Amino acid sequence: RRPPSSRKDMSAASVRSATGLSARAAVSGPRLRSRVVQTPTGRSRRAINPVALFTGLVQGTAEVVSFANVGDFARLKLRFPPDTLDGILIGASVACNGTCLTVVETDGDCACFDLIVETLRATNLGELEPGSLVNYERSARVGDEIGGHNVSGHVSTKATIAEQEDTDNNRKVVFELDPKWSKYILPKGFVAVDGCSLTVGETSPGRFNVWLIPETIRQTVFKNKGVGSTVNIEIESQTQTIVDTIERVLEERGLGAKPRRADTSESSSNAASKIYQKKPATVSDGYEDPMDALCDEDPSADECKVFD
Repeated sequence: RRPPSSRKDMSAASVRSATGLSARAAVSGPRLRSRVVQTPTGRSRRAINPVALFTGLVQGTAEVVSFANVGDFARLKLRFPPDTLDGILIGASVACNGTCLTVVETDGDCACFDLIVETLRATNLGELEPGSLVNYERSARVGDEIGGHNVSGHVSTKATIAEQEDTDNNRKVVFELDPKWSKYILPKGFVAVDGCSLTVGETSPGRFNVWLIPETIRQTVFKNKGVGSTVNIEIESQTQTIVDTIERVLEERGLGAKPRRADTSESSSNAASKIYQKKPATVSDGYEDPMDALCDEDPSADECKVFD
């Protein structure tokens, strides 16, 4: 057991350390915020919370009060349901239609956000007008349940609702987007649509669909969207990192597959079920398996063991 003097010294050192941490957080900018928490011993200390992280579980819809667009800059004012903004501070992050925005002003149940030209270009927020609804989600706190998936609020691209089919218990929605993003959208994978964490159904080049349950429709802007509506898409970051890394490594090894004409009639769910099979390339199939050349050169390579 340490003498009382040692415990006092440690306590003082802890205070100095926490104070220094808070000071560094303040200098680094508004992306971090400190708060007082109770330790198991009853002492208070400063904790640093990340503020720009979302779960994809939309908390409701907010109404556009005003939207002052001056071309390359806009001020957006939203009215939120009662008590939604309790405890919110200037500089806090809120996802609006899946776009991470910073609170610049509050007024009761209303909050204002500034939108720069890139936000207006890359998202559907530039289409808003007074009376429009947007999905919202306040940033998650450390320890909150992640019921959806990690969402950053950085919109990847926009998509358009191409088809919509309602049944008694759900709604099928088909989206169209730039085909270059299709390689990151996989069957049963995650995608954030207007900030909603959704599971991907079927996919094909430039298209994918999701299924919405009644609760999702009731709680989000999907209740007001139809064919032709624009939505924000955020690709799941881990999927994008894995796909890009594999492509880069294969390219560096000279194993990148030769480009072939895309078969739009085949869904990616069917294509994904195909696996490499080591067989002699023939003129009839017009495809040279890159693994053949590697394994012929070095049969002991790790990449070739899967074919033994």
